Amino acid sequence: MADDLFKALADPTRRIILDELTEKSGQTLFEICSRLSMKHGLGISRQAVSQHLAVLESAGLVETRREGRYKFHDLDTAPLRRITERWPVTDTPGQRQENTP
Repeated sequence: MADDLFKALADPTRRIILDELTEKSGQTLFEICSRLSMKHGLGISRQAVSQHLAVLESAGLVETRREGRYKFHDLDTAPLRRITERWPVTDTPGQRQENTP
């Protein structure tokens, strides 16, 4: 599952889609495409956005639900939490000094 997660996060367009779902969850494909075009100047097709959403969904980062003829997309941060639980970050005094210029 971690491989799918990192693959999904590797693409900048998918990260923008996640940012948009963070800002407003429960968007339709049309809403996501509109926001990508107007807010970010991305002129990608609905099909391309749909494919990006499929990758995000297979990684567990996006959940979809149908209501009538509409399909809504919601952000799910559980896979990200599992990664941070797998490799917890702990601050040690020497670590901070080594990383500062």
